[in-house]
Amino acid sequence: MPLDLHNQISVLMDILSNQQTDCCGTVAECEQLERLVKSMLSNDNLSSEAKNVLMDVYQYSQNGKYSAHLDEHILSHQQDISRWIDDIHQLS
Repeated sequence: MPLDLHNQISVLMDILSNQQTDCCGTVAECEQLERLVKSMLSNDNLSSEAKNVLMDVYQYSQNGKYSAHLDEHILSHQQDISRWIDDIHQLS
């Protein structure tokens, strides 16, 4: 059963919040972020601003997935993650 937009936002926020708090994460989390963002981008009801934020999260997760030092990647994006969480919170 697919997740609705509200549930997708909740999962996305959980993953980003955990990465921000813990300053670490896993490749599986990056892959989950990618899947969530792809699914969310197919929603025609999202504003262009929301889609831009989601594309930033997608790029972050892509780069993180292939990073040799994922924890450093997450640490270097702490401000971005904080901004994305604030922006995504506006969607819910």
